[in-house]
Amino acid sequence: MVQKKDLVGADKAEGKRRGRPRAYAPDVAIGQALSLFRRTGYAATSLDDLSAATGMNRPSLYGAFGDKRALYIKSYHRYRDDYTAGAVDIFNADIDIRERLTRFLTLALDIHMTGEAGPSGCFTVMTVASDAIADPEIRALVREGFKDIDDAFVWCFRTAIARGELPDTIDVTVRAQMASAMIYLSAVRSRAGMPRAEIEATLVGAVEQLCQA
Repeated sequence: MVQKKDLVGADKAEGKRRGRPRAYAPDVAIGQALSLFRRTGYAATSLDDLSAATGMNRPSLYGAFGDKRALYIKSYHRYRDDYTAGAVDIFNADIDIRERLTRFLTLALDIHMTGEAGPSGCFTVMTVASDAIADPEIRALVREGFKDIDDAFVWCFRTAIARGELPDTIDVTVRAQMASAMIYLSAVRSRAGMPRAEIEATLVGAVEQLCQA
């Protein structure tokens, strides 16, 4: 026979279970926030939207990540870290300049074409640079991101010169910035819904021009 005290104890235990904060994985939550920010931008994303996307209530969001701005910056760092991780093999590969540029631009296009509701483009180009650039810290992160891309391409062209694939008379800075510009073009056209095959054809043509002696 169940005693009243047992029922009371069960009710208390159940109340504790109901009141317990939902468990979450920070990396997963940041990834979910990143997807939302890429889709809707900074200003149009509310805390309620972030709560729904991550499954965390507002107090949990604040406790784990701080305010919306802080979570936005964490999401941007996550985006850049993912991009960098994808590029490591390209840096380490023993390949010529044409193949290296092709792989870099293809990696970028793969990222630009992802999105739950269609291609999201580049988070830096399509969202951060246009939606939150007024914030000094975010502006500095964007400029740092652009410089990182330029520096990666500078390394590609200097490596090609060292390997004898290109003459040392080329302006590596200009070519690097031209290669970076193709990433930005890829981002905008992807977000606009242009067919992947059409964007790829443009990138192939750009690689041929960039690899001219």
